[in-house]
Amino acid sequence: MNSSQIKHFDYIFTGTGLSALMTVYKMVLSGKFNDKSILLLDENQKKTNDRTWCFWIKEETIWNSIISKKWDSALFANENFKRNMALIPYQYCQIKGLDFYNFVFDILSKNSNITFSIERVTDINELESHVFVGTEANRFTCDYLFNSIYTKALAQNQTQYPVLQQHFIGWFVKTETEIFNPEEAIFMDFSVEQKGNTRFMYILPVSKTEALIEYTLFSENLLQTEEYENAIQNYLHQLGAKQFEIVEKERGSIPMTCYPFWKKNTKRVLNIGTAGGWTKASTGYTFRNSDKKSSQLVDFLQKENFKMSSFHKKNRFWFYDLLLLDILHRNNELGSSIFSSLFKKGDPALIFKFLDEETNIMEDLRVILKCPKTLFIKTLLQIIFR
Repeated sequence: MNSSQIKHFDYIFTGTGLSALMTVYKMVLSGKFNDKSILLLDENQKKTNDRTWCFWIKEETIWNSIISKKWDSALFANENFKRNMALIPYQYCQIKGLDFYNFVFDILSKNSNITFSIERVTDINELESHVFVGTEANRFTCDYLFNSIYTKALAQNQTQYPVLQQHFIGWFVKTETEIFNPEEAIFMDFSVEQKGNTRFMYILPVSKTEALIEYTLFSENLLQTEEYENAIQNYLHQLGAKQFEIVEKERGSIPMTCYPFWKKNTKRVLNIGTAGGWTKASTGYTFRNSDKKSSQLVDFLQKENFKMSSFHKKNRFWFYDLLLLDILHRNNELGSSIFSSLFKKGDPALIFKFLDEETNIMEDLRVILKCPKTLFIKTLLQIIFR
């Protein structure tokens, strides 16, 4: 194929996950990129309900129309106690993957400057004046490339930064008996056997007989499918569900690491999403972080003479996340006690604000001092002197 057959775009997005679609959608909303040609490349058509995103909000957002359920309260539990938490001024919200995809693509399809092509990216090569992108069928070039294709080896093949996984299998079930409280999400239930890990149940009830129930771990290694599913089934039986129907299943594995992916950003290539460190390292929450980062990126691209490599700014919350991950990497069984100490008497609204990285230093201390102090001080010293 000669150069005359290679189509050039102003921007190419390799991978069309949450971060890419949020960014392009906001580029459209801004009205500042109508003269820019944009190509989105992904081998996945985004036609299935492949995931569920949850996040907490205090006010209206641009995503309100696709929020499928909101909760004003949440339950935290372990083997010793349960706490029903009012979330005011926050609400805990759910968005289904397919609703998000349909919502965004409906808008993008009305913009002639945006092209979506179902192709697997095979090659990315940055040159001085442009970026070359190869797929199995075509060749493209662009001025700037935004990559959200996660390269697992980058984090796995190093030892400086711990790498855990938030891994889970979820069932959306319908039960014959009324066993769920649709007004309250079960945020974390650590009453399940820990088996040397950080393991909990997470439940999003939509009616008294319908809920998404996930068996979730924060640990290094994934389990066999049967172990997740047996745990879900046993938990349902404990709740009193003698008969139930599995309507949908979902599974996921989200990397939890403070590895500095942004150091791979270059003059013309910016890594975004999980590939760029946009996932909240200590919790695996992605939606709210990506919402913020995508807005920042759209503003950044409107600046004159922007430098892609300068987009990311590391903050103190990165270090807080590193502390927690270091503890869980060394002693994975301590997750239940750490989160329990945080939520047993902590202010839920302040914890959410802290996890959203919107607290000041004094508020940080109010949250952090709820955690086991000796453990965190010891880990802090190990990080400093290793």
